[in-house]
Amino acid sequence: MAIQRALLSVSNKTDLVDFARTLHEEFQVELLSTGGTAKALREANLPVIDVSDYTEAPELFEGRVKTLHPKVHGGLLHKRDSEEHLRQAKENGIEPIDLVVVNLYPFEETVAKEEVTMEEAIENIDIGGPSMLRSAAKNATSVTVVTDPEDYERVLEEMRSHEGDTSLRLREELSLKVFKRTADYDTAIANYLGKCDDSTTACFSTTLPLERELRYGDNPHQKARLYGSFGDHFSKLQGKELSYTNILDIEAAADLILDFRRPTVAILKHTNPCGVGQDDEDLRMAWQKAFETDRQAPFGGVIVCNRPLTESLARVISEIFTDVIIAPDFESEARAILQKKKNLRLMKMHEAYKRAKKEPLLRSAPGGLMVMDRDHTVMGLDKLEEKVVTERPPTEEELRAMRFAWRVVKHVKSNAIVFASTDSTIGIGAGQMSRVDSSRIAVWKAEEAGLPLKGSVIASDAMFPFADGLEAAIKAGATACIQPGGSVRDEEVITAANEADLSMVFTGHRHFRH
Repeated sequence: MAIQRALLSVSNKTDLVDFARTLHEEFQVELLSTGGTAKALREANLPVIDVSDYTEAPELFEGRVKTLHPKVHGGLLHKRDSEEHLRQAKENGIEPIDLVVVNLYPFEETVAKEEVTMEEAIENIDIGGPSMLRSAAKNATSVTVVTDPEDYERVLEEMRSHEGDTSLRLREELSLKVFKRTADYDTAIANYLGKCDDSTTACFSTTLPLERELRYGDNPHQKARLYGSFGDHFSKLQGKELSYTNILDIEAAADLILDFRRPTVAILKHTNPCGVGQDDEDLRMAWQKAFETDRQAPFGGVIVCNRPLTESLARVISEIFTDVIIAPDFESEARAILQKKKNLRLMKMHEAYKRAKKEPLLRSAPGGLMVMDRDHTVMGLDKLEEKVVTERPPTEEELRAMRFAWRVVKHVKSNAIVFASTDSTIGIGAGQMSRVDSSRIAVWKAEEAGLPLKGSVIASDAMFPFADGLEAAIKAGATACIQPGGSVRDEEVITAANEADLSMVFTGHRHFRH
């Protein structure tokens, strides 16, 4: 049976007028509406009936109650093939509503604002909208429900090919879309209110759409899937399908590079940076500094830069085997060079990822999950000159090297040690059971690369629990150290530094990474 009556009530009015005009002029559909939506339709010279006139009940309480009425929900929910339902509808003056077009108050957008008040958040919790959507979706055998403007044209196409009606298949598909949308909406409300609630009743939940099947997990025998909106943050321009470990590497590389402002290139392996370099003018020179730190690790690794990837850099890195290259963009000449390696994954990082860095970090836990604020800010670098704990203050060059090394060590798995100059890493020790082992490994890696450590700066992501880790760095030639401090043996560590004329600052903040 053709659609005869539609109820339209939307916050997002994209393409609404054109859709409503087609419903009215091409299909003679009667239009019911509320508030701002009715006003927009009238301004477009479309005949529209206010829901309050249709129900003969006024809008109440500043519009909080306007569609919660039997003539609305009865018109949506009664079964068209039930004689009893039809009898009750007739006795109560309830006409069928065949099409519902509703999208919800912008709760998610409202609470995303930095200084939103609880009152603003509460006022943007939609009640009538989800109720109408769910009523319509429950009766998908008879009612078409639309909550996404992207579906307007699909509905019109079906009406043209089904004598003014839509197919059951489309109605069921749109119904499922509604239940997913209202579930997401309720989840956003619960999460926001839960975040504001320190009691034991606070909860966290999420619903994410399947984005893609991944090639495999940690190993080929492990299946893996990607949920959410990864594609809003990164675009794959070429190469093999992504695996679970590729996604982890991409996230780690993007997080690292966003902590640097000067032109920077970083090389990572298994989410650990194995070389980072900077140059004020030439990305290729930044690459060379990063590559010199460890000439073996880049093979099969990830390369990331914070400027559009240039032709000169593409020529150099095309000579080695690399899994993933990430950049905010790629020069056309660079793309042409790298396209010759068909399996190489080129990932374009979008501006949206900068905002995503502020979203909480989720990790599975036995029986549930853990939610943690991301470590998205480099802590402790303000007024560094005032945080010196040794007899000798650092030179200006040592201060610059400290700032660089501290930004790098933040992204190295603990226990983490980084030796660096003002614009390049020299040796990196990651993920060891003791800090002295990480320090020794960093020294060994520098020696393997043929890089002198004399005059270098050492950064430690967390405190030195004993002096031995610092002493290993002093023996290798380090002249300055940046670390959080906070150990019960800080005085012992400071004494070792003073005896070697090493300058040391305590940031007061650690950047531990498991």
